[in-house]
Amino acid sequence: MRELKNRLYEQVARIGKAVSSPKRLELIELLCQGEKTVEALAAQADISVQLASAHLKELRLARLVDTRKDGKYVLYRLAGPSVAALWVNLRSEAEERLVELQVALASMVEHGDELKGVDRASILEKASTGEVVVLDVRPQEEFAVAHLPHARSLPVGELKKRLAELPKDVPVVAYCRGPFCLMAKEAVELLRKKGYRAFHLTDGVAEWRARGLPVEA
Repeated sequence: MRELKNRLYEQVARIGKAVSSPKRLELIELLCQGEKTVEALAAQADISVQLASAHLKELRLARLVDTRKDGKYVLYRLAGPSVAALWVNLRSEAEERLVELQVALASMVEHGDELKGVDRASILEKASTGEVVVLDVRPQEEFAVAHLPHARSLPVGELKKRLAELPKDVPVVAYCRGPFCLMAKEAVELLRKKGYRAFHLTDGVAEWRARGLPVEA
């Protein structure tokens, strides 16, 4: 019986081992946005393709990541929605327990506290009636996979030259890949400098789903 119990715990520990690397967690977060090649993942995680491949191999061994062929390319994706939920729950627990993480997040998200306690459903309702502009500043291909309802795609790299597309008399709520993503912070800073009422929504698609809220594709 003891040998059996040891084997059971060993199998569960495989998941813990797979998510024990900071870079593997970042790769999971990136894959929450949709399928990506190893080259794209390596570039976005700022690591070599060789190292990205090694991390993805570990995630595949733990059955957290799957692949599929698309011509000459291999596309990586999460094995299921529960993997995204695992990432969100793990990150949320760390944020709840670790003061160091709370301090780091507070220094990153200058205007994030302004939406704390705001009902996300009310943001949806206001976005549907045009009272708020919800801005998705991730790359267009990630927006195409899934985005918040009524969101408008405007990648952060194009924001400065496309500011005229945004009404100045309506608040703008910008979001990207989640609390650790800096694109929405950059967008909010730019918008505020240009006179917009802009706010940083720290949720991404994975966080939105974890709240039980709808997303669109």
